[in-house]
Amino acid sequence: MLIFTLLRGGGLQCNRVSSVTHLKAMLFKPHTISSHILSNHLNQLRSISSLKVVWRKDPELDRAIENDKRFKLCARVVREVLNEPRHVIPLRYLEKRRQRMHLKVKIETFLNHNPGLFDVYLDRIKPKTEPVRFIRFSAKLQNFLEEQKRIFQKNEDLIVAKLCKLLMMSKNKVVSADKLLHVKKEFGFPDDFLVDLVPRYSNYFRLIGSPGEGQSFLELVNWEPKFAKSVIEHRAEEESERIGIRVRPNFRVQLPSGFVLKKDMRDWVRDWMELNYVSPYADVSHLEQNSREMEKRMVGVFHELLSLSLYKRIPVPILGKFCDEYRFSNAFSSVFTRHSGIFYMSLKGGIETAVLREAYEGDKLVDLDPLLEIKDKFVELLEEGWRQRAEELRLKQEKLRRDMENSATKVDQMSVKETNVDGRRHVDNGRRRAFK
Repeated sequence: MLIFTLLRGGGLQCNRVSSVTHLKAMLFKPHTISSHILSNHLNQLRSISSLKVVWRKDPELDRAIENDKRFKLCARVVREVLNEPRHVIPLRYLEKRRQRMHLKVKIETFLNHNPGLFDVYLDRIKPKTEPVRFIRFSAKLQNFLEEQKRIFQKNEDLIVAKLCKLLMMSKNKVVSADKLLHVKKEFGFPDDFLVDLVPRYSNYFRLIGSPGEGQSFLELVNWEPKFAKSVIEHRAEEESERIGIRVRPNFRVQLPSGFVLKKDMRDWVRDWMELNYVSPYADVSHLEQNSREMEKRMVGVFHELLSLSLYKRIPVPILGKFCDEYRFSNAFSSVFTRHSGIFYMSLKGGIETAVLREAYEGDKLVDLDPLLEIKDKFVELLEEGWRQRAEELRLKQEKLRRDMENSATKVDQMSVKETNVDGRRHVDNGRRRAFK
């Protein structure tokens, strides 16, 4: 018989054969096993496997994702041009990439809606061809890119610490370099961090292979103890120093308004919270994959990854790329709904996104990463262009209104003239009749 049922997306897996074999071994050992121990073991399996948590929408956290939609779309187009040689591209070539950039409007419409990002000019694709329209970075965007470099340099220690932490949490202290390239914007890494930053910190990192060729890895050379403390552990230490009493590291649980856990779920969460915190930097090779302790560690890793990210949220498919490196189960995504007081699973935009609840107040991010200064500068540039466009539209509408008023005035004046002419003609006709 199957000891417990695996729910679809349950996040905690059980192998039918191994579980049954394990329990048989327990039941038929030469020495006696107390019924209390066996009951606890069965209850633990049942309690983990039978948990069902209903997903509940959080409008404020969804709105936080929606608020960044326009900014991220503009950043995506800029990044597309940035990857081109000399940072220029024919407008029609960029138009063909709209689907890849998830751009719903034509490139010309995008440029009109976001002035100040690009300049449009004529050039030849080949020497003897007819000139076509190209786009290149505007002077304002060039200035922003220089400012971005300065911000990266100012926060280089933070970037190095993040990169070390990502490696220190991994199973073998090695992570695929191609995967790290894929998540660079989630953590705020520069585009060239593997070829520029990594070689300059050979005391921490060793790059194996060539990024982009499928078999390249970033390896941790030296373990750095000062990076081996999680956000939760730091918070517990600070609290202990403040009140003078040792505080156990643990998660903050804040259920959304109106959300009530069923009794069996409340009991499970209470017991699970009483378990000792498992640091994401600790060696967990001795833990069973399906144990509650391993789930505590997995939640700790997700909490730390989201804390290291720029927006304290990461699309679930991106997290799924690191199942092997961080020992996530295949159904790991259910952790975000099972622990809905710690995380929120947003479905905004048709993409599952894991959000760290404690980092937000309403739809506002309160736990700000220093690298978000880059976003602030870029948004300033965008808003300047949007204000410019709004002013141009206002002036255009004002001119149209004046033109319409002038046209109406001219029509009125012409009507008066025609009326006067008709009047004079009527008087003249009357005089002529009087003298006949």
